[in-house]
Amino acid sequence: MPLGPGVARAPQDAAAAPDFAALISAFAPFEPQPHLAVALSGGSDSMALTLLAHEWARARGGRVTALTVDHGLRAEAATEAAQVAAWCAARGIAHVVLTRRGAVPASGIQAYARAARYGLLETWCRDHFVLHLLLAHQREDQAETVAMRAARGSGLDGLAGMASIVERDAVRLLRPLLGVSRSVLRAYLRACGQTWIEDPSNSNAAFTRVRIRAALGPCPPQPERAFATARAAREDEMARHLARFVALDAVGFAVIDPLAVAAPATLASKALGAVLATVSGSEFPPRTERLGRLARALLEASGPDRTLGGCLVLRRRGKILVCREPAAVAAPQPIVPGQAVRWDGRFQVALGAAAANGLMLGALGADALLIAREQRKTAALLPAAVRAALPAVRDSKGVVAVPSLGYFKDCRDDAEKAAYRVEFRPVRPLTGAGFTFV
Repeated sequence: MPLGPGVARAPQDAAAAPDFAALISAFAPFEPQPHLAVALSGGSDSMALTLLAHEWARARGGRVTALTVDHGLRAEAATEAAQVAAWCAARGIAHVVLTRRGAVPASGIQAYARAARYGLLETWCRDHFVLHLLLAHQREDQAETVAMRAARGSGLDGLAGMASIVERDAVRLLRPLLGVSRSVLRAYLRACGQTWIEDPSNSNAAFTRVRIRAALGPCPPQPERAFATARAAREDEMARHLARFVALDAVGFAVIDPLAVAAPATLASKALGAVLATVSGSEFPPRTERLGRLARALLEASGPDRTLGGCLVLRRRGKILVCREPAAVAAPQPIVPGQAVRWDGRFQVALGAAAANGLMLGALGADALLIAREQRKTAALLPAAVRAALPAVRDSKGVVAVPSLGYFKDCRDDAEKAAYRVEFRPVRPLTGAGFTFV
């Protein structure tokens, strides 16, 4: 990938610069002295966004931190990250390289890399109390995404394209350039005297996105705006529906009033999908047709318990209970004092300094019955089907702590119990800001 030196100077032609102040005003409010993070790969889009955000933040007494992710999947990634760091240093922009660690799966590498990238970016923002992470997706990216989703039959929601704002656990993902063409961004960079990294894969016709890009041409239309408006209205309706008919418990299960699935078919399916994604810790719900079959089955007076999307769906006392399927939970993993991890996509688990070493985090599983006997009062408050999938901390001798059940073996006081902290914080909240397109 060609690398260039980059020259730290302001644009010579003011007309070449997008009106970033107007673009980002749609995402207000910001702090009086905003600290923005920008995902910076070194390509033209993210390079332009970094420069634009830097000028905007600096004019308000704030600052930008550019974050470059090295996935460890390409030999040249470290060289590119060093070049990006040099460009940022020349312009007085703080820069951090985030490096992925661990083994790479044998398949699904692109999806894995995307998840790892967002995980690293969001973790850095959370740890450094940065509320806004800017992403450089622009007009052509949006058009390509819509076209690819249409080809896959993604439905009306897919045709709405990427959201302008995505609310995550501890950070807002902002895409201020969705209406700006790549040609405008590159003209701005040239006016700044700033080069960028060219990725050869962007011209490799073996990739579907590249073929769609060629077919769409420059400055493609933006039909997603009408679909986005309709999607926002649908999500607002669904949020009201969920608030009326679904109770989500703090230990990670949901109780649904059957009236929720007696609603119009599309609304019932989407509501079920939202509940299943939240309870399972997944980013996306099951496929629409499977949700439709489940909704229709739940309308019947009786029927067997079911599983879908990593969840158990059970009829209990005239209600519908949705809880995590024990057989689908994440594998056990080591956890050490001072470490905080998101386990099974559902729980944020942290160990304090008072915790021991050599501990493992996993599902309570077959130990659920024994622990429930010891914690009769607490366990009685939870449906039996829920307990086996709760997070448990073990040592070589067995279960040490199940905070969701108030179980702490050999802990003498509240200070020792506080060393085991568990919060239900699923990847996908049940409701949030909804789909936003500005």
